Amino acid sequence: MSTAKVGEFNLMRVDRKVDFGFYMDDEAEGVLLPKRFVPDGLMVGDTISVFVYHDSDNRLIATTQEPFAVVGDIAALKVVDVTRQGAFMDWGLMKDLFVPVSQQLSTMRLGGKYLVKLYIDKQTGRVAATEKIDNTVSNDILTVKEGEKVKVQVYRESEIGYVVIVNQVHQGLVYKNEVFTHLHIGQFIEEAYIKKIREDNKLDIGIGKQGLEKLDDDKSNIIRLLKLHHGFLPYHDKSSPDDIYAFFGMSKKAFKMNVGILYKSKLISLEDGGIRLAPEDQNKTEATEKPDIIEQPKQVIKPGSLNTSSINEDDDVQD
Repeated sequence: MSTAKVGEFNLMRVDRKVDFGFYMDDEAEGVLLPKRFVPDGLMVGDTISVFVYHDSDNRLIATTQEPFAVVGDIAALKVVDVTRQGAFMDWGLMKDLFVPVSQQLSTMRLGGKYLVKLYIDKQTGRVAATEKIDNTVSNDILTVKEGEKVKVQVYRESEIGYVVIVNQVHQGLVYKNEVFTHLHIGQFIEEAYIKKIREDNKLDIGIGKQGLEKLDDDKSNIIRLLKLHHGFLPYHDKSSPDDIYAFFGMSKKAFKMNVGILYKSKLISLEDGGIRLAPEDQNKTEATEKPDIIEQPKQVIKPGSLNTSSINEDDDVQD
């Protein structure tokens, strides 16, 4: 019986050479590495990493190609063929990945992109894929805690936000009012964290950095942009959330919080129509920095009135 793990990368030793490739040692008949996938200089006795799957004749095949996903992964893949039995998806290998009709949530269409999870079919032993991801992730026993950094993937959109797959094993929710850019199905978000764990083990997910780490980045960004625009920016507590996000890349709530901190630290001042870099920092900027190219915001800077009463040294800055 072969010791090769189907649907995964295997570290295997080259057992013997044939005219059409090499056979890798699997403690059985061997797994063929076709000639077109043989790296230069490969010799009998060498050990290399190969991906193992079944070919059209149900034989184990090794390849040095890298698939878009391996068994256990969730990935957004494109349908390249549709039959009565199911759909075939491009996963980066010569032989396409099969999705049985029974594993589709709705009839897959040619050219469509769908979020699927790879698994080993119990009857055939082959790698297959399923759209029924809800059955493969669970929040019954959580492996994460509040504040922990996680990797998430957008699963589907709901009325209040985006359902995401957390670390490939749990489901979480990113609320729409906390997202200021477009998210698409299948998108990976490397920078996320567990914002809150509810009593029923439901996970609230935050996008980006958190706490002091994010505040430090956001404050630095505001100061940087002020320096690039001669010490003044016409943004304030009455500016629209869309304008603030387009220019600063942060939510209005985060902007107001950071402006409040910078103001209390006497690094900026609040004026009619915007915020200004403190004179000390402005003098340093004029002496050391004279940028020839002004960084352009995604939208035109819009002047407006500033209500300084909403930000003072005694108030907490809130949305």
